[in-house]
Amino acid sequence: MADRILVTGGAGFIGSHLCDALLARGATVRVFDNLDPQVHGPLAGNGRGPIPPAYLSPEVEFIYGDVRDREALHRALKGVDVVFHQAAAVGVGQSMYQVHRYIDVNTCGTAVLLDLLVNEPNRVRKLIVASSMSIYGEGAYTCPNCGPIYPELRSLAQLAVGDWEMHCAHCGAIATPCPTDEDKPLQPTSVYAVSKKDQEELCLIIGRAYAIPTVALRYFNVYGPRQALSNPYTGVAAIFCGRLLNGNRPLIFEDGQQTRDFVHVRDIVQANLLALENDAADYQAINVGTGQRTSVSQLAALLIERLGLDLEPNVAHEFRKGDIRHCYADITKARRLLGYKPSTPFDEGVHDLIAWVSQQTARDDVAGAYAELAARGLTLAAT
Repeated sequence: MADRILVTGGAGFIGSHLCDALLARGATVRVFDNLDPQVHGPLAGNGRGPIPPAYLSPEVEFIYGDVRDREALHRALKGVDVVFHQAAAVGVGQSMYQVHRYIDVNTCGTAVLLDLLVNEPNRVRKLIVASSMSIYGEGAYTCPNCGPIYPELRSLAQLAVGDWEMHCAHCGAIATPCPTDEDKPLQPTSVYAVSKKDQEELCLIIGRAYAIPTVALRYFNVYGPRQALSNPYTGVAAIFCGRLLNGNRPLIFEDGQQTRDFVHVRDIVQANLLALENDAADYQAINVGTGQRTSVSQLAALLIERLGLDLEPNVAHEFRKGDIRHCYADITKARRLLGYKPSTPFDEGVHDLIAWVSQQTARDDVAGAYAELAARGLTLAAT
């Protein structure tokens, strides 16, 4: 591979692992990243600008900049063959009160990138954008009486009495979660999710119109080494680890039996490389997960066990507005078009995460994040 590749957000958790894999395949890699302090901690400089994290390979050409900065991004695109657009503000709860920031970074930042691709000379021949399972809202379900259903959010009245499971809107029966495929109607339930939907749709629309082969990869719940343990708005595995490293109990909403598809960062990288090397998925949106679901309580218990701690999770029996109950991936399309095959079983992936976490320190800012949500009425207790 002799491509020159730009990874926006490449100093982050997923982006840095992707850079490692691209370098190993002989690519020339450039990273464009604003080193957001919420993710990376306070910025450190060396007289020539902010210093990227130590885990970012020295073989990477690092450019400090924000995707909303047209001139800086224009310079970063020079001579580039492929763009992996990973840059995004991440955080479902926080997006509900930092509305402008999330739309500005994710939607408008992506618009700047696309505007450059269509209006300035460049040689970009492929665009791969990081989308998210959050754009689905609730996952797919089957009602024992009515068959397949795509329910909307549970009502506040239902959640207020601690009735957590999904009911069929037609007959009232409890519905069973089933794998969510790419044809499920998109029903984003947070500002973050709307912004990720924007990113995906903008990239695919421009890609088709200008014949720039584009792939949108809908990441499910990614975990693994290098996740930002001090960021209280990141993935749940990292949030739990940040709590546990400080001797605090993981905070679990509802009853802890809500389920997600936890996919190791190694498999996210695999899907990105396959999308680069294969044209079968061009102009398509593709799920990237494992096809397996795990409850949040199972995750917390396994992390506690692997860290050797004597703690019990704090199951709050509270709920957050906009939270979904179940969502896990149907990866049939990824297997068929890309040859994607999950390589890291959950138990092995958690072992990998814990081996890294055990060498880290972290701030625990969950209480502050919770207070922000509560002050705005975004969390409520069940009776």
